[in-house]
Amino acid sequence: MQQGTEEMMSSGEPDCQRWTAQRWLVDNIIRSNGVEFDQGRLSVIQALAGAEIAPEVATLKARMQKFDDIAPLLEAQARRREARALSMEGEGNLASAAENYFVAAHYWATAQWPILQNNDLNRFYNEKKRECYGHYGRLADHHVEAVWIPFQGKKLPAWLHLPPGYRSGKLPAVVVISGMDGYKERDTPLYGDRWMRRGMAVLTVDGPGQYESAVLGIPVTVPAWLEAGRAMYEWLAARPEIDAERIGISGRSFGSFFATIAMAGEPRYRAGVVSGTIHEPGCRSIFEEAPPTFKRRFMYMAGYRDEAAFDQFAKTLTWEGQAQNIAAPYLCITGEFDALSPLRHTEDLFKALAGPKVLVVYQGAGHSASGVPSANLGPYFPTLTADWLAARLSGKPVASERWWVDASGNVTRKLF
Repeated sequence: MQQGTEEMMSSGEPDCQRWTAQRWLVDNIIRSNGVEFDQGRLSVIQALAGAEIAPEVATLKARMQKFDDIAPLLEAQARRREARALSMEGEGNLASAAENYFVAAHYWATAQWPILQNNDLNRFYNEKKRECYGHYGRLADHHVEAVWIPFQGKKLPAWLHLPPGYRSGKLPAVVVISGMDGYKERDTPLYGDRWMRRGMAVLTVDGPGQYESAVLGIPVTVPAWLEAGRAMYEWLAARPEIDAERIGISGRSFGSFFATIAMAGEPRYRAGVVSGTIHEPGCRSIFEEAPPTFKRRFMYMAGYRDEAAFDQFAKTLTWEGQAQNIAAPYLCITGEFDALSPLRHTEDLFKALAGPKVLVVYQGAGHSASGVPSANLGPYFPTLTADWLAARLSGKPVASERWWVDASGNVTRKLF
């Protein structure tokens, strides 16, 4: 039975059969292939913070030889970074202090990832993450504000970022939704955010089931995300800095599904962009064929310990019956061979969308749409999505097209 309350998962971790049966294999894969065998985590932090942390990231990866190494090693490094930040702030080196608070926040957040119950350790890491990120925001080169969005008698946690140098006027804005293993603090880099560089405000949110919302007892469901899409839009539209007519939404990985549902529930989003797709109704590929870390985490996000009950719930995870309500322009970036959500399901979604739509497929690419010739030589998709959304928020029209990016980086476009 779904708990769906602040006691969600407080009585124990999800009982996932494949995780139990394959735990020995997970530890062996970490030992042989590295801790990022299922997806990037430390490498993402390095990308967000810059080359300065590359040596310690390499050291952390080398020291993580089994699943149980992850949290304690990250906690230790988070404490070191936080202590360094405090020292630098005391010495008046505020930029360096901000950078160290930023890195510490990400280490605290990533230390949460292996903990799939709302116990004291998870809550402690969560508070340390918020504390360090708040200190970073206080010293950052732009306005960073802690946000709580009213939702079903509770509040969704978020951060609002305004572009560096902003003083007055109405800004376009984008709601940014991370993936299953992502968190709102991970959605803006230390410097050079692609949205803010284009003059947009950025609202990063842990929606229903995601990271801090799970800690707060707000589980993931399709109806919850339909409602969350409205709540996030309305909160932004009420802000004096924001132009309510120019609000978009972006989602990455499982965030591609969440953002799609949010758009279906809120027609006032001007446009949406998604990448690293999870569009398979019922999510069988990611839950049953991918590493068991994915299913186990989503069971926690949904508030289930019993796997049979979760399997029934998973059937409700679909855009079917919702996508036809999306009339705003919609851009999707995907790989030809996405093992977590086969391309045919995204193609089915595109048949249902009611508005202008652009599907960009990278030849030979998987879920991340990276590391293959088409992605290396073709359009850099983060830049593509940022430019595309900026154009939509400025009112430029768009034709419905399918783009094929081949191994030489060439783009072939065809009208839908």
